[in-house]
Amino acid sequence: MAIQTELDKAGIEPLNMELGEITLKEAPTSLQLEGLAKELKSLGFEMIDNQKSRLIEQIKTQIIKLVHYTDTASPLKLSTILTDQLNHDYSYLSNLFSAVEGTTIEKYYIAQKIERVKELLIYNELSLSEIAYQLGYSSVAYLSAQFKQVTGMTPSTFKNLQSHGRRNLDDL
Repeated sequence: MAIQTELDKAGIEPLNMELGEITLKEAPTSLQLEGLAKELKSLGFEMIDNQKSRLIEQIKTQIIKLVHYTDTASPLKLSTILTDQLNHDYSYLSNLFSAVEGTTIEKYYIAQKIERVKELLIYNELSLSEIAYQLGYSSVAYLSAQFKQVTGMTPSTFKNLQSHGRRNLDDL
C-alpha cells in the first residue's frame, strides 16, 4: 500500500505489482523516477534498476560474441560496435560498466581476447600470426606483449606448458 501511494503521488501507473517487482504501463520520466526513489528510500525501500544490470550483460554478450564467435576481427572499433548494438553513448556504457564491474570495458575485452588466444593455442591448429590476425592484433609482437602482460608468460611458454600435460591421440 505504501508503494502504491508513492506511485500515485508520482503519477506513475503500475500494470502489475508483485513482491519486489513492479511492471509499469508507461516508462516514467527521469524526474518521476528520481522523486519516487527518494520517497521510497525514506520509507525504507530501495529502487533497483534492472535495466542497468541487463545492459551490463548485453555489453558482456557483445564482447564474447565478437571475440569467441567470429573468425575475423571487425574493422570497427569496440566502442563503435557497442554503441551501434546497444543504442547508448559509449561514455555512458563505459562509466556504467566500470562502476558495476570494477573494471573497464577495455580490460574485460582484453581478458576475453587472451582467453581466446589460450584456447586457440591449446587447439594447436593456427599459428601465432594467424591467431593475431583473427583477433585483430596489429602484430604478433603486440599479441605476445599483451599476452605476457596479462598471464605473466609468453604464448610459446604457455603452449609448451600445455603440451606437457597432454598427449596426442596417436601417441596413446
